[in-house]
Amino acid sequence: MNNYTAVVKADGQWWYGWIEEIPGVNAQEQSREELLVALRECLAEALEMNRRDARESAERDYTEEPIAL
Repeated sequence: MNNYTAVVKADGQWWYGWIEEIPGVNAQEQSREELLVALRECLAEALEMNRRDARESAERDYTEEPIAL
């Protein structure tokens, strides 16, 4: 399981959040708890979409290699 960092902030009646490591993964909700749920869902969808796009771009005869930092 990978760990990601959510940057969250309250502004009036809304909570806003972004995932630092993945551009475009952001959300806004009316509570902190709802925001964190929405960010998790958005992150999961973005990662799956990126995986699918990478596999489709490779077309065929590819391998998958784990990369650790």
